[in-house]
Amino acid sequence: MTEEAVATETVREADHCPACGSASMRTLFHGTDRLFATTTNSFEVVECTECRLLRLFPQPTAAELNNYYPPNYWFAPGNDTASRAEDFYRRLVLGDHIRFVERAIGATKARGPLLDVGCGGGLFLRLLREHGHKVMGLDFSMEAAHTAWSVNRVPAMCATLSRAPLRPESFSVLTMFHVLEHLFDPVSYVEEAYKLLAPDGRLVVQVPNAASWQFLLFGQNWNGIDVPRHLVNFKEKDIVMLLETCGFEIVRRKFFSLRDNPAGMATSISAALDPMGRRVRKVPETPAVRLCKDLVYLGLTLLCLPFTLIEAGCRAGSTIMIEARKK
Repeated sequence: MTEEAVATETVREADHCPACGSASMRTLFHGTDRLFATTTNSFEVVECTECRLLRLFPQPTAAELNNYYPPNYWFAPGNDTASRAEDFYRRLVLGDHIRFVERAIGATKARGPLLDVGCGGGLFLRLLREHGHKVMGLDFSMEAAHTAWSVNRVPAMCATLSRAPLRPESFSVLTMFHVLEHLFDPVSYVEEAYKLLAPDGRLVVQVPNAASWQFLLFGQNWNGIDVPRHLVNFKEKDIVMLLETCGFEIVRRKFFSLRDNPAGMATSISAALDPMGRRVRKVPETPAVRLCKDLVYLGLTLLCLPFTLIEAGCRAGSTIMIEARKK
């Protein structure tokens, strides 16, 4: 086969839906990096006409995708008033995640620590450790793993899940919060999670919900689409099929996250106010101006809270959190 034929075959394979294999699709809209402004390139979000899975098209190469992740993509608290306030807020809203995961820990008969894949700076793991749980983090970013060790004092390694030096069946619970939508091959991560979990171990995943009211309301400006970092955009049926195909049984589903749903809607309304987005874009602002913008963003987030509670009550929240049991 000639080099030209190989290239054509590669493109043809990438055109196929990763869920059903169909090459038939329709374009929903075009978008660019609205939150972090890492690129001015425009991307398509397409829908498979067979299974209705949404995805970025064409997918960037691994090298291109790496450029779309800023070096300070995660949260690490500073010493000024705004940073301390943000740290307090994040601890508060992460309580929602902690309670969901602790219920999974209590339900499983498996023994072993918890592994958080895509741990970022490790604040979630620190809170779990403070509750008496054994934890470990994994992230593809060396800086994130270093922050988890040095700032939040939790063990973390820099690796991809498929190449991490971890013993099979050594974890009781494995968590992936907003990880699967970033992957070229989500199936491989779920399959690896199955191998790493002990019998009756629990997998907790969270992804944006492309069947949410917020997506219908904001379209290409919905924060959950996060062009160009989200390669796949799951609906409930998509993530459930993925987990069940890889050997998991669904235990619980939750459509509300105090950390993500109201703040995500606030960012959809005004990405310019998002605290992390401003920090990544290095927006020049004095400490007083930064604190003022943070307070305005917090007020907008609180205003969004009633709407996000209603949509979640109708199983149309902007995120889906699932606990699945290893069969």
